[in-house]
Amino acid sequence: MKYVRTSPRKMRRVIDMIRGQHVIEARRILRFSPLGPTPDVEKLLSSAIANAEQQPGVIADNLMVSGAWVDEGPTLRRYRPRAYGRATRVRKRTSHVTLVVATMGEET
Repeated sequence: MKYVRTSPRKMRRVIDMIRGQHVIEARRILRFSPLGPTPDVEKLLSSAIANAEQQPGVIADNLMVSGAWVDEGPTLRRYRPRAYGRATRVRKRTSHVTLVVATMGEET
């Protein structure tokens, strides 16, 4: 998933919780986590599972999150007015999230 409007630092906290987990356990963790980026990661996990099920012989119950990482995307620069006619830069950070699911036997 690219260009997610969440800072990479916040997104990494969520990704670190599900890396190496079984997909059912990862969904449970994401569903009950109070962290902000969890809906985006949950949507990404569902998409990865659906994509993996398209391969012949792959069953969703046998999948695990074998790899997950977050890279920094482009930063949107905005300006806010401040006192005495000055302006300060506001950096709106974006993330590129990669999630790899594999069957229990194989590791990537």
